[in-house]
Amino acid sequence: MVFELLSDQPGHLQALEPRYRLRIQATNLEELQHEAREALIAQFGPSHVAYRVKLRRSVRHQTHGRTAAAGTTAVVG
Repeated sequence: MVFELLSDQPGHLQALEPRYRLRIQATNLEELQHEAREALIAQFGPSHVAYRVKLRRSVRHQTHGRTAAAGTTAVVG
């Protein structure tokens, strides 16, 4: 299950899993990973263990006048 990072402002991370419309937010990456797991538990109950979670940055960053997309940030499993 892939959560797309929508916002990665310092102190405010927000992500969305589009298929099930699971929206999560946290102040840091570790908390965001925890929130992703909690969202899966709420959605799927005990079967949540069958899913791996990926957080993917879809946010674009400015780098020396160019725009660069960032890659996958974390896997929770």
